[in-house]
Amino acid sequence: QVQLVESGGGLVQAGGSLRLSCAASRRTFRNYAMGWFRQAPGNEREFVAKIDWSGGRTYYLDSVKGRFAISRDNAKNTVFLQMNSLKPEDTAGYYCAAASAGYSSFSPEYWGQGTQVTVSS
Repeated sequence: QVQLVESGGGLVQAGGSLRLSCAASRRTFRNYAMGWFRQAPGNEREFVAKIDWSGGRTYYLDSVKGRFAISRDNAKNTVFLQMNSLKPEDTAGYYCAAASAGYSSFSPEYWGQGTQVTVSS
């Protein structure tokens, strides 16, 4: 079992930045590919970014490429999502996810409780 706890959400003006963090409970954190998803009211949950166990490979939703950056610190069991040049359409609940099966297929079996990001125009 892996518990994931997100933090760092909040209210920011368009063009601003936020850094989300996700702390994992398990010392085998480095065995998991990690990712971020988001869900806006009335919408389905959508993939935002993922990162492999080493941090050497990342992949992003097209609409956030060049603005968001995912990273991880395996020594601290934490994954981050740096969000720059935020837009109102980025407003959503953001969820951290962990996948033991790896980076390529990325089918998470563990989810955090979410942190709200609201971008005002």
